[in-house]
Amino acid sequence: MFGRKKTRAGDGPDERYDDEYSEAEYDESEYEAAEYDEGDEYDSAPDYDGAAAELAERTGPYDYNDVSELLEKVADQRLDLGSVIVPVPPGGQLQVEMTPEGTPQAVHLATQHGRITVAAYAAPKSPGQWRSVAADLAETLRNDGAQVSTQQGPWGREIHAITQGADLRFIGVDGHRWMVRLVAAGPSGAANEGQPLVAAARAIMSETVIRRGDDPMPVREPLPVVLPQELADQLAAAHQQQVAAQQQAVAAQMAAMNTGQQPVIAPTGEPGQPRRGAEGSAMQQLGLNG
Repeated sequence: MFGRKKTRAGDGPDERYDDEYSEAEYDESEYEAAEYDEGDEYDSAPDYDGAAAELAERTGPYDYNDVSELLEKVADQRLDLGSVIVPVPPGGQLQVEMTPEGTPQAVHLATQHGRITVAAYAAPKSPGQWRSVAADLAETLRNDGAQVSTQQGPWGREIHAITQGADLRFIGVDGHRWMVRLVAAGPSGAANEGQPLVAAARAIMSETVIRRGDDPMPVREPLPVVLPQELADQLAAAHQQQVAAQQQAVAAQMAAMNTGQQPVIAPTGEPGQPRRGAEGSAMQQLGLNG
């Protein structure tokens, strides 16, 4: 994105294995999505107007404070999620995972090869958090019955795991008071070295920007996800529709109980509307570059 920078030979931080990957079936149908109105702005490789030449010896992930001026030149080619700013590969889809209260919990990029998740966490000023996180991940994955191996990647230690539901690769990098972790999840063999999913994951990591902020935070605390306003509005509307449908279903059941008739329950969504993913946690999928 901005050129090349020295790669880190060391490993990094420390975090727990996410339950969302431990038992979930990898289902390609989960990524069927509605069209995102501004998908065109993520098309193809951008023209950096000389930004890459200015930082010819650098590669990401980047600290926002180091590249904010250069980032302005390519902002329309990136998805700004508050704490992380990520490129979206051609044909990629955005999947937003919501809490029961309707606030964003995680954002995933679904590609034809698998799903990529980028998240940032608070960390000490000194590096080393990813090393601890990787050790915890490996132990938890093994306890869950996964086949786990530690491999070397462009930034050092990567965790490769074969689980019942998906093959996984965890990539982590330490920064100044932050750690960024990427999870690539796909069908059997997709997370192996040399596969397109792994190449896409490393390309996304190399162009990711972390906006840490100045507020003190506990180590390993996830940095907040903030959705673009248009996307947030779409998700809020979808959440309201879902709540209304659930309320209607409950009202129909209550009415049927009072009359002794069998209830006729309306479907929870109209054809073409976003639906929950196979894991039951993703409320909406929105297509990018579709």
